[in-house]
Amino acid sequence: VQIVESGGGSVQPGGSLGLSCVTSGFIFRSYAMGWVRQAPGKGVEWVSDINSVGSSTAYSESVKGRFTISRDNAKNTLYLQMNNLKPEDTAVYSCAKGLRHNTFDAIAEGATPPLEEYDYWGQGTQVTVSS
Repeated sequence: VQIVESGGGSVQPGGSLGLSCVTSGFIFRSYAMGWVRQAPGKGVEWVSDINSVGSSTAYSESVKGRFTISRDNAKNTLYLQMNNLKPEDTAVYSCAKGLRHNTFDAIAEGATPPLEEYDYWGQGTQVTVSS
């Protein structure tokens, strides 16, 4: 399994960035995918999830309404569009492969997926939001 993120960078508050995650080594269209992030000195935080066919998405409260997750199963690629970025969004963003078609088949609706719901992660891409 290979997972490679790209698209990170530096942006001013209120700006936008789009992240991409190219995958190989597994049947991409069969698994939910997620984005997680880790800010300096903090633990890993779940950000967003999308089911295998792209019909269901979920977001953490901290990014809801600002971030959009999507996928292109023909290209084995996951995306994260981030708008209205805030300094607290500064982190390394990683793409993660889910364990099943729909992560929320295994957890309560509205709950935050435990990180154990993802079995492969990329190295991440740095996003820095600063004026």
